[in-house]
Amino acid sequence: MNKIPLLLALALPALAQTTVKDALAKHWKASGDFTIAVAKAMPAESYTFRPSPAEMNFGQLMAHIAASNLGACAVASGLARPALPPKIAAWAKDTEKVDVDRDDAIQILTDSFDFCNKAVAAMTPEKLDAVAGPAARKMTGFEWLWGYFTHTAHHRGQAEVYLRVKGIKPPDYTF
Repeated sequence: MNKIPLLLALALPALAQTTVKDALAKHWKASGDFTIAVAKAMPAESYTFRPSPAEMNFGQLMAHIAASNLGACAVASGLARPALPPKIAAWAKDTEKVDVDRDDAIQILTDSFDFCNKAVAAMTPEKLDAVAGPAARKMTGFEWLWGYFTHTAHHRGQAEVYLRVKGIKPPDYTF
């Protein structure tokens, strides 16, 4: 009896399994595409809209997502964090008083997701398991990536509510 076909049949499911890194890459890409679509759905003149005084305005919310992604993906991967463009750097120094316009928000979001996709691609199993970050916030590389993927989803959900309050239907999520 030839055992090779049986061994191949048993091995195929193992070969087809997705790694944690593959799953992270897939979901960071989908998250980036969807977040940018949400950002593009808000008209430029509404980027200073906030549903209540305690909330960030829409542009600030988009900049917050992007800046947080840059930091988390840099810590997780060990890659150098890209510098913020001047207008976003000004916002980062005074997040309550500086507004972020549509073009700058979309550009920094695009740049942040490009960087995170590069960071995820650079992750090794050792990097995913390695603990990194400041003393008060030590996490594994995986936790940094998953935590900030979730952070993005949280704030993107806020942004979708902002759109609905303005009477704008958010883009449909694609998975």
